[in-house]
Amino acid sequence: MEQIKKHFKEAQDALTQFISNPDSFKNIEAAGQILVRAIQGGNQIISCGNGGSMCDAMHFAEELSGKYRNDRPAYPAISISDPGHLSCVANDYGYEFVFSRMVEAIGKNGDVLFAISTSGNSENILKAIAAAKTKGMLVIGLTGKDGGKMASLCDVEIRAPESDYADRAQEIHIKVIHSLIDYVETHVNKR
Repeated sequence: MEQIKKHFKEAQDALTQFISNPDSFKNIEAAGQILVRAIQGGNQIISCGNGGSMCDAMHFAEELSGKYRNDRPAYPAISISDPGHLSCVANDYGYEFVFSRMVEAIGKNGDVLFAISTSGNSENILKAIAAAKTKGMLVIGLTGKDGGKMASLCDVEIRAPESDYADRAQEIHIKVIHSLIDYVETHVNKR
C-alpha cells in the first residue's frame, strides 16, 4: 500500500512545484494566446509526441477539433499519429523523420506546432521543430527535466518539474493540455 501512496505523493509534489513557479502560468497564457491567434487567423495546430506523449498529442487535437467542455465550432487541429504515415516514413527515411515529413507536407506560415517530449531531446521532435521553423510556424513545446534541446527552439516552452521518470512530467502535461484547451474555448470567439 505504501508504494501506491508514494505515486500520489510524488504527483502531488510535482504539481506543487509546477504551481509555485510563476513562469508556469505565464507560459501557459502565452501559449494560449498563440493558439487563439492562429485559430482566429484561419491557421491550424499540428501536434506530435512519442509513446504516451503521442497519446497526449492526439488527446489535445481531438479536444480542439471535437469538444472539450462547451459546444462551439470545431477548431483546426490534427495530431501526427496516422500509422500508415508513421510506418511509411520510418521505413523509407528513418524514425527521426516521422513528424517532420508531415510538417513539411501540411504545415504553413502561421500554423502552430504543438510538440511534446518529456526529455526535450527526442530527435524526431527536434526535426519537426526545424521543419516548422522553415515553414514560418510557431512552436509550443511541452518538456520536462531541464527542457533539453527543445527549450531554446520553442517560441513558448512549458516545462514540467524535474523528476526521475517520464510519468510525472506526463501528468503535468495533461493538466497543461486541458488548461490550454479551456483557454482556447474561452477566448477564440472573443474579439
